[in-house]
Amino acid sequence: MKSLSISLIRRLQFHKFKPIPPLLRLNHISDTASSSSSSSSLLSSSRTIFTHSKLYPPIVNNHHFWDKNNNPCRNLNTHADEPPPAEEAIIDQEKLDLEEAFESATTTEDMVRLFKQMELSFQGNELGLSALKLGLHLDREGDDPETVLSYAEKALRSFDVATGDNKPTLLTAMALQLMGSANYGLKRFSDGLGYLNRANRILVKLEKDNDCNPEDVRPVLHAVQLELANVKNAMGRREEAIENLKKSLEIKEVTFEEGSKEIAAVYRSLADAYVAVLNFDEALPYALKAVEIHKKELGSNSAEVANGRRVLGVIYSGLEMHDKALEQNRLARRVLKNWGMKVELVRAEIDAANMKVALGKYDEAIEVLRGVVEETEEGSEMRGMVFISMSKALVNQQKFAEAKKCLELACEILEKKEGSSSSSSLVEVAEAYSEVAMQYESMNEFEIAISLLQRTLSILEKLPQEQHSEGSVAARIGWLLLFSGRVSQAVPYLESAAERLKESFGAKHFGVGYVYNNLGAAYLELGRPQSAAQMFAVAKDIMDVSLGPNHVDSIDACQNLSKAYAGMGNYSLAVEFQQQVIKAWDNHGDSAKDEMKEAKKLFEELRLKARGGGVSTDKVSTKALPLPKK
Repeated sequence: MKSLSISLIRRLQFHKFKPIPPLLRLNHISDTASSSSSSSSLLSSSRTIFTHSKLYPPIVNNHHFWDKNNNPCRNLNTHADEPPPAEEAIIDQEKLDLEEAFESATTTEDMVRLFKQMELSFQGNELGLSALKLGLHLDREGDDPETVLSYAEKALRSFDVATGDNKPTLLTAMALQLMGSANYGLKRFSDGLGYLNRANRILVKLEKDNDCNPEDVRPVLHAVQLELANVKNAMGRREEAIENLKKSLEIKEVTFEEGSKEIAAVYRSLADAYVAVLNFDEALPYALKAVEIHKKELGSNSAEVANGRRVLGVIYSGLEMHDKALEQNRLARRVLKNWGMKVELVRAEIDAANMKVALGKYDEAIEVLRGVVEETEEGSEMRGMVFISMSKALVNQQKFAEAKKCLELACEILEKKEGSSSSSSLVEVAEAYSEVAMQYESMNEFEIAISLLQRTLSILEKLPQEQHSEGSVAARIGWLLLFSGRVSQAVPYLESAAERLKESFGAKHFGVGYVYNNLGAAYLELGRPQSAAQMFAVAKDIMDVSLGPNHVDSIDACQNLSKAYAGMGNYSLAVEFQQQVIKAWDNHGDSAKDEMKEAKKLFEELRLKARGGGVSTDKVSTKALPLPKK
């Protein structure tokens, strides 16, 4: 992405004006030494042409400087204390030598040293392009983002001065993109988003107005879209990030041939993005396309194909197509083994064991994991993951004592890693604690599960880019507290989770619907039926859109809404929603006979109350059960 920007800078320098050779310039000066101020103006103009044409080729119309009516140097002061013409020629040549040295520099040290020298000789608004080039180079090399930002700011100030009230240029957008990238590296996501949005607006306008060659705009626009996706992901706005990835794909499809490796890379990114929001249906076609292209371009035994198959394994597991997931995993492991990629192979083997657990092949899973333990280092995070996966198999076999021993060993490893890990490693530690909590939850050890999840939450709260995970963990804590009867404690966790997940996944994501449904159950339990009805209505609306009105969880949300209105004494509305429940269960046929029987029974009770019948209010159930945390 950044190399594209640098190559574009080089392309933008094709309109370099050659300066007047020193001897010719001296002759010109001697011939005009006694001329009027207009000749001084002409001399100043020739120097200005050199400086600006060198640094701002897309900004300046070079002929403009010779226009007697628009010459920016017409009114320059020509007092005797200006440098003599011969001295000006020497200064110009020194500046030219510095620029050429900077252009040909190949090391970071030389570029930084020469730029510092240029700062002593050039005016600030003459250094924009060089500052941008150096900033992009440092960004590509992984230098300190604060240093990168300083050069990007110098470039932007220079371009803003050069354009004045005129339209912003492509170079302005490139400087803004670099500022966005640097702020992302500094975890100043809001600032980064502002710069990137401004860059995006400039580029879209340049493209719309045909002010630039589209071939020059596209690579910068592509870089901006990818950076926007990075920043929005870090802010937890994952649904929005996917839209930016789609726009980057549109640019790639125009720029590259169908079936190219560059397009395959965007397909993979989109598949990963959809997996992150648990939208496996949307992820699958992108993942399949990426694997097919990589197979054609790189061969079936390439590392890229193996990694693509691992992603497919995750997607098929999410779709509960576990046999297909296991087959993709097997093909991936074969390639990883051939390439000697030990770490990736161990991860793939752990994935395989988890897939076997999902298929009910617990003994096979344990056998795989026993072999994997020998391939991991003692006390390593990888060994901890092996213990967690082994506990899953043991829990399913009802071997709780052995499962707890595995989980205790995993926690010992995680505790040591927690205090000495980088941000990326802390994310893995938090995910591992969450997995451990899930196993304790499966064994009805709710207190331990809640404690581990609270520990997970305390880690995630320190990582601003993990807002989506923070919301998911808060939702699980809220559900466990609600399920174990601590309703008032559950409410703040559920309220926090609803806001975070809504920001991360969008207002219509099914996960948000589950949280609102559980929040409604909590309000109903606390004797707040009106608040409960509001939450159930939101939950039903979300689930009808994301899951369909006949999905079991959508029906349960509708049932809860009926109970909330009954709790408020609004039996006519309660009857209306109970009719929807009956209609939805009817679509399930004989498989939902018991649910249909219960729904009809409740319907009759509500109808009698609506007609002022003699059914006691106590006999009408108004207790809502929370939905399981998905």
